[in-house]
Amino acid sequence: MARTAQKVESLIAEDPAMADALSVIYERTDEGSDEVQWQDVSDDLTSGQWGRLIEKGILVDGIHGFELADPDEVADALDDSGSATTSTTSSSSDVDDIETTTWSKWDKLAAVASIGLFLGYSQNGIRAAVGQVVDVVLGPIDAALPFYVVIMIVAMLTGLYTTLLQDNLMDMEKMSMYQERMKDIQKRQKEAKEKGDEQAMERIRQEQMEAMGDQTGMFKEQFRPMVWTMFITIPAFLWMYWRIGSNTPAVVPNKLVLPMVGATGWSEGVIGPMMAWIVWYFLCSMAFTQLIRKALNIQTTPT
Repeated sequence: MARTAQKVESLIAEDPAMADALSVIYERTDEGSDEVQWQDVSDDLTSGQWGRLIEKGILVDGIHGFELADPDEVADALDDSGSATTSTTSSSSDVDDIETTTWSKWDKLAAVASIGLFLGYSQNGIRAAVGQVVDVVLGPIDAALPFYVVIMIVAMLTGLYTTLLQDNLMDMEKMSMYQERMKDIQKRQKEAKEKGDEQAMERIRQEQMEAMGDQTGMFKEQFRPMVWTMFITIPAFLWMYWRIGSNTPAVVPNKLVLPMVGATGWSEGVIGPMMAWIVWYFLCSMAFTQLIRKALNIQTTPT
């Protein structure tokens, strides 16, 4: 490939906007037959783009202004990079136009209810009320099975609906678009820093400021299924808390054997203040959740 064409493609690879800048100059010079001055294109080009074209030798001194070093090679390079530039621009536009997730009134009600249920951890009255309601469902299971098996069943059920909620309420494609945009910005920022291109650095910093909304969008995507998960999981937690710590009949067996800990009471601290029943629940939950995701082939993280 000829030298000028290589320079053009190199510039476009670094900054796709250079394709538009070169196209403007190509048109203003009547496909390379005339000269052009800065004031002729200042409305469509930045001073940084103009300077880069001169620095790379794509624009060279003419009699009264500047001219393209090799108009034919510039035209060929623009044609060759046209499809790639269009694809890149389309991808960038898709990311810029990501529609943010809108919470329904039910999502907001679930969030408020979850906050209210949180009070049950510190308020005995709320904990007892929620525990007695949930006991209608879990009480018969508790009466028929050992308590550690009951916790395993609760962990399996919470792992199942947590996975299904994430699969149905979280838009993985949108999450991938958010992450792709941030990775693209970081990559271009690193390349511009290595080249010492202050103009490009300034543009990328501006783009980073504009992309701050992506963080809010990602948070909303992740938090929506979390709200519904808490809305269902907290009552189950409160029931276990109420069942172990209240004046209800004693759980059977009255001790739990944990790896590397041995026999311990259900409400005894195992990892710092974390009680044994909580540790057992989390161990079971993590194991069942992984099995459920594999069995149902559900992806809960963006690609």
